[in-house]
Amino acid sequence: MTAMTALPVATPAQTGGWLLAQLRTRRLELAVTTAAGLVAATASVVPVTALGLLVDLVRDGESPSALLPIAAVVVAAAIIGGIATGATSTLVSRLGERILAALREQTVATALRLPATVLDRAGRGDLLSRVGADVAAIGTAAAEVLPTVISAVLLAALSVTAMFGLDWRLGLAGVATLPLYLVALRWYLPRSAPIYARERTAIADRSQLLMESLQGVRTVHAYRLEQRHLTGIEHASGRARDLSIGVFTLFTRFVGRINRAELVGLATILVAGFWFVRSGWVTVGETAATAVLFHRLFNPIGMILFTFDEIQEAGAGLARLVGVGTLPVAPAGTVRLDKADLTLSNVCFAYDERVPVLQDINLRVAPGERVALVGSTGAGKTTVASIAAGILRPLCGTASAGGIPVDELAPGTVAVVSQETHVFAGPLIEDVRLARPHAPAELVRDALDTVGALDWALALPDGLETVLGEGGHPLTAAQGQQLALARLVLLDPAVAILDEATAEAGSAGARALEESALAATRGRTTLLVAHRLTQAASADRIVVLEHGAVLEEGTHDELVAAHGRYAELWEAWQSRT
Repeated sequence: MTAMTALPVATPAQTGGWLLAQLRTRRLELAVTTAAGLVAATASVVPVTALGLLVDLVRDGESPSALLPIAAVVVAAAIIGGIATGATSTLVSRLGERILAALREQTVATALRLPATVLDRAGRGDLLSRVGADVAAIGTAAAEVLPTVISAVLLAALSVTAMFGLDWRLGLAGVATLPLYLVALRWYLPRSAPIYARERTAIADRSQLLMESLQGVRTVHAYRLEQRHLTGIEHASGRARDLSIGVFTLFTRFVGRINRAELVGLATILVAGFWFVRSGWVTVGETAATAVLFHRLFNPIGMILFTFDEIQEAGAGLARLVGVGTLPVAPAGTVRLDKADLTLSNVCFAYDERVPVLQDINLRVAPGERVALVGSTGAGKTTVASIAAGILRPLCGTASAGGIPVDELAPGTVAVVSQETHVFAGPLIEDVRLARPHAPAELVRDALDTVGALDWALALPDGLETVLGEGGHPLTAAQGQQLALARLVLLDPAVAILDEATAEAGSAGARALEESALAATRGRTTLLVAHRLTQAASADRIVVLEHGAVLEEGTHDELVAAHGRYAELWEAWQSRT
């Protein structure tokens, strides 16, 4: 069994580079968003500076009429600020969601083109936690946190600028506590990033264990492994919980340091302002406005701090998603073939370098020929099929169709129908059209008719428009397999590979499903991994695998007459049926 190897996590430089590249492609949208944020921040600062002017006017004994222009400016600033703030929130959310959509599409596109061994070693839980929990964390940050943070940053920058605009000495007093903030950040950031990354990894590990236990629940019950799996899940959940508590504890200590910096800063402005007023350098109104501006920094800084948890989670999730995109993927092939042979020459393979799975496999399926792979469990049948389909790459030797390496063939030239089929959510006709998205309804009906599925499909409540999948009309395992075979017919590939495609039918529907598979592959170059030997018996030729090597080869009658391994398997099969 191979060890689990987690998918990569992008470095801060890689994550930042990806994000900057996305922003560069959206310069206009970014500029409009920034402009709206600046208008909103400026409008928020205007009332405070007006307050300082008001204090000086009252202190100088000005008439009430002198206050009217100030009041008008404050009201206008409030209206403009409200509009700009709403616009900023909408624009930031929209920009964030679009970038997230691009990242999600990139991640899924990369995952679908990764070698199967990479995902097998990483485990499905790792990938699912990235496109599930991590995307959710980033989505929440983009929609709720990011607008608040950007508004807070712009407001803080404008407030500091306004403090210096009132008087440079007061501005210096306000930023004198900046080193305290920097020390707090320098203490927090190096400690927080690793623990947030470990927390996301722990959540992925827990997801992997939960998924394995639920998917293999029958095996767990059969071998009485409930307690072992519960112990593993409990341990993984405990580790995720402890890391979450550690994150909160670290953040609480950070907030305490920021609060001390705020206290020192406000006290410094008030003491310095008193001295400056006594010296005649500034007015009471300017000092009051500076103190209020500094105090108002508590709110944006607090908003940033109290959303830091979500920001860090989103940052860790972003690095994990970008990390998937750093994996090398082979470019999609471009060569199209209408009809071709399938050849495996001197193929060897190993999931673990110490344990070879296939050794010197030589196999040719002539154009239009139907060849069945037979062998005991673990003989290497599915591995041969995966290499023939281009899902796995051989360690030595080649797999080709029509003399072209399978990884250079255009999508749809070689198609696979496996034992594990999936009924997609949506109308039945669209489920079949996944093979050819714009196929006319008549072609879909013909494909269903070919595999014997048209009658029951038309008998569904809404016929071919009946919604299937989660929350939709349920199908039997055999019906789901027939849909997969109908997609194969609609796609019309040069080479078809059936990996135990009738294994899920059960005894009742096995014969009908075998006839469906035979109809779907008639006249087509086909490599068939046979679960039922009656299916192998109908093939043009049978190849028997044992321990990763070709043991026998011939027609059904030839192999039965040879009294070899296939004859033993056939006799055992006959005795069971």
